[in-house]
Amino acid sequence: MAIRVTLDRVLLERRMSLTELCDRVGVTMANLSILKTGKAKAIRFSTLEALCRELNCQPGELLQFEANIEERDAAE
Repeated sequence: MAIRVTLDRVLLERRMSLTELCDRVGVTMANLSILKTGKAKAIRFSTLEALCRELNCQPGELLQFEANIEERDAAE
């Protein structure tokens, strides 16, 4: 997938644990883990909004488009 999730980087910058974010956002640890590892195929705007609110960031800080990532993933 050409969209890379950078949630781990943002959490590190904010010095916040995934557990703390789960509690603040109201999303299960399993769902945030799937998002964090890049295995999610979709995200609800309401979830993205809650993440941005609690992390004090913009959606572009959590999601990045990388045109060549599909080619690299196919090679692995």
